[in-house]
Amino acid sequence: MMNLKMYTLLLALSVIVFQKKAQSQPKAQETNPNSFSLQQSIEYAYKNSPNYLNAQNEVLMAKYKRKEVLGMAMPQITANVDMKNFLEIPSSVVPGQFFGGPDGSFAAVKFGTTFQTQSGASASLLVFSADYLIGLKATKEYISLMNINVMRGKTELVSQVSKAYYSVLVNKERIKLLDANITKLEKLLNDTRAFNKEGFVEQIDVDRLEVAFNNLTTEKQKIVRLISLSENVLKFQMGYAGNDNLVLTDSLSISDNTEISVSKIDVAKRSEYQLLESQQQLNNINVKRLKYGYLPTLVAYGNIAANGFGNDLKYVGYINKYFQTRLIGATLSLNVFDGLQRHYKIQQAKLDFKKGENNLKNLQLAIELEGASAVVNYNNAVSSLQVQNRNLDLAKNIYTVAQKKYEQGVGSNLEVINAQSSLKESETNYFNAVYDMLVYKIDYLKATGSLVK
Repeated sequence: MMNLKMYTLLLALSVIVFQKKAQSQPKAQETNPNSFSLQQSIEYAYKNSPNYLNAQNEVLMAKYKRKEVLGMAMPQITANVDMKNFLEIPSSVVPGQFFGGPDGSFAAVKFGTTFQTQSGASASLLVFSADYLIGLKATKEYISLMNINVMRGKTELVSQVSKAYYSVLVNKERIKLLDANITKLEKLLNDTRAFNKEGFVEQIDVDRLEVAFNNLTTEKQKIVRLISLSENVLKFQMGYAGNDNLVLTDSLSISDNTEISVSKIDVAKRSEYQLLESQQQLNNINVKRLKYGYLPTLVAYGNIAANGFGNDLKYVGYINKYFQTRLIGATLSLNVFDGLQRHYKIQQAKLDFKKGENNLKNLQLAIELEGASAVVNYNNAVSSLQVQNRNLDLAKNIYTVAQKKYEQGVGSNLEVINAQSSLKESETNYFNAVYDMLVYKIDYLKATGSLVK
């Protein structure tokens, strides 16, 4: 029995210790809520971007609109109760001879009671309406249109967030290279100052290096501010409301930099084309709606009412004191002639449909051109990146050689300055080429309709 108690106590203690450890080790995302990979940034934007959320709300509104239209085919029931208390009963006039008066005279009499109650209920049902049937079909197509609009917003959001994310990554890589160059140049500047004190080099050599060093530090400050601006752009695209700096967990990857071939664009994958197709469906439905407007509309209805009268309120609670009325009926409405208004509305709707066909054709040509341009731009960016990468390697080598020659006393200070300036320019060109390649790759995927699966 004692062993069982000890076992139970040890088990309880182990559970408590485990819970304490679990509480003391929060999840990484909870510890660093401002850390994001590219995919996490996109998913965060899905949940927080105002424009994307509004697009999703439009879908819900379209669905509610459809339900509203569906309600038109349901029985429409209304009820009312009306009670009147005549402080003075209305008077009516009758010929005076009814009461023994002369011909042509009138006598005022009062009809009715002090209290009158009217209550009733009515119901109607839409039996047939072409406008309703076509309108119901239109709401279904409208929901499809809004869903496509969400997909278009999703594509734009992925494109914008990705470009902003890459902008931050590229600028941070530029900072790393600048820091390395600043460190090298600072060491060379300090060594040159020491040589100047010993009389081995002139003051102009120190001044040249100091100018180059100051230019590099100024360039770094610009990039630091640019990173802050890029992060703010990324926050805006994500819908991120925090004030903390974002921590980007992805690294800059440029391994996939092979050229791509021009292929025929499948325009049906583009959300813009799908939107116009859906709009064409609505245009076609509008033509049908106007044509079917010549058909009659049939509505069935019924009504039940009760009227009560009295000079006091004793009758209110007694059903047999009320005079009832009941009826059922139907109304058939047919537009016989409207001055050819509907005919010309149909002609206008047909022209809208033809305009939609022309817009579809024009968009198809534009998408194919955009796809071809995206391929050319991306391939040019890949070629430029390869060249700039080679130039950067050469500039690094030239700077290293110039620095060593100067340290060994066989090179000039001016040669080092020129090499450093060329290196800085090569680094700028290289990172511009990297960013261009990444952006044009996104544009290509967007043009081919494959950016968002």
